[in-house]
Amino acid sequence: MQAVLLAGGLGTRLRSVVSDRPKPMALIEGKPFMEYVVHGLSRHGITDIIFAVGYKGSMVEEYFGDGSRFAAPKGRQLAIRYAYEEELLGTAGAIKNAGKLVTEDAFFVLNADTFYQIDYGRLIRLQEERNLEMALVLREVPDVSRYGQAVLEDGLLAGFNEKTTESRPGTINGGVYRMRKELLAEIPEGKVSLENDMIPKWMSEGRQLGGFVNDGYFIDIGVPEDYFRFIEDVKRGVVVW
Repeated sequence: MQAVLLAGGLGTRLRSVVSDRPKPMALIEGKPFMEYVVHGLSRHGITDIIFAVGYKGSMVEEYFGDGSRFAAPKGRQLAIRYAYEEELLGTAGAIKNAGKLVTEDAFFVLNADTFYQIDYGRLIRLQEERNLEMALVLREVPDVSRYGQAVLEDGLLAGFNEKTTESRPGTINGGVYRMRKELLAEIPEGKVSLENDMIPKWMSEGRQLGGFVNDGYFIDIGVPEDYFRFIEDVKRGVVVW
């Protein structure tokens, strides 16, 4: 199974504590954060990984290489390839650029600076059972006003990136997707956002987008306090290797 890892962002909010490397390469107990993400994927049989890289992308390639030196669970072999961005393309633009290396009919997409413990097999089953063009994972938060709300109705996406000033619990986008390959052709060339441009467009066209709400451990290391929290969670065994 294949996955595209979005690792091309500048990570400006983390620069005060991680200034010498791309954000997903921030060290956690001697390992880059992204290695924890890759390990989580490989545990679920996702061993063909495409890194969408930009800022200091060569540092990512120098560390991970072709993946052959990383032992995947159950005797699996990792295969890692790279799609470089010459300029910032946004999330959808980066996916389209990496799409030239996608060989399967459906593939996973996730952010390399977030760690979300989920059952990837559940996303596959949902996509196949409901014949979804895109399946995505949502998560519950205590205050949706800090984010854009995402809403499911009978497993189908009924609202996305909806802004609200009301402080209340709800569900938001978890940033993990499984896409049909044919959607790549619909993403325009250049800088395009998956969250702000393509998903709202596909929803307005009545495309089959759906998902489920997951309650597993989630963290985004985009700000220093969350980066340090992940370090502590690894030390305390909250995040299991």
